[in-house]
Order: sequence, then structure tokens, then C-alpha cells
Amino acid sequence: MPHRPTTTTAAACGALLALSACASTAHVTVAPHATDPVCASVVLALPASLGDGLDRVDTDAQATAAWGDPRAAVVLRCGVEPLGPTTERCQSVTTPQGPTVDWVVVEDDGRWTFTTYGRVPAVELVVPQAVATTRSTSFVDLLGPAVALTEQERRCL
Repeated sequence: MPHRPTTTTAAACGALLALSACASTAHVTVAPHATDPVCASVVLALPASLGDGLDRVDTDAQATAAWGDPRAAVVLRCGVEPLGPTTERCQSVTTPQGPTVDWVVVEDDGRWTFTTYGRVPAVELVVPQAVATTRSTSFVDLLGPAVALTEQERRCL
């Protein structure tokens, strides 16, 4: 007589499949202005990889992207609140393809946050400590062509 899976076995398998599917998705909080149409263009133009071990993974929020291990991914959110004047470090980054993007860079306990300065909608990139301790954040320049799709209203001084 062939073995037939029980309802319990089938339910357990279904739950396991659901969990494994979620494991490759980075959980991200949507930004307040994520519905800005420019954000869709930015996300579509982002690179598939930020370098060795930082391939793009799925996210569960609009106007976001992530690279690397979904549990400790480099996360980009488009549509964050634009920054006003700040005393934080503002760094101009020129990409290999040409556009220059100004980023306000903040380090907090090994975690790096890059937020565009003077661009609307604003874009935020968070590099978790797990990534920042093992590699350079120089991959920020790879985001330039996509982020340059936002409107530049001000520059770093």
C-alpha cells in the first residue's frame, strides 16, 4: 500500500515552504514618500550587485532594494524625508558613469547610513555593521546612476 501524506504532514510541508520562501526576502520599513513615481524609476535602475557577496535580494516594501544576506542586508529606501541643513559629514560621490551624488554619512555603532542631500525624493542607504566590518562602503558609487534620477535642489558645501 503506498504511503499517503497526512493532513498534518502536508500542512507542515506547506509551512516549511512558506518559511523558506520568506528567508530570501529582506524585511524593510517603507519610507513615508515611497509612492513618489520617481522612486519606481530609481529602484528599477539599481544594480543587480554591489560586489562580491552583495547580490540583490527581494524586499517586502515599496520603493526599496536590498543586497546581500536578507537578515543583514544593505538596504536602500527611496522616499525618506529630505534632510535639512546639517552639521553631519556631507560627501560628494562621483560615479564611474559620471553623475555626482551628495550623501550625508552617519556612522552609529558600526552601522553606516547614507542619505542623499539636496535631492527629492530623498534616498537612504543603510549598511549594517555585519557588512561594514568586512568590506569598504565604496560600492555607494554604483548607486549614482539610479539615484541621479531624483531632482537635485541643493549641494554639499
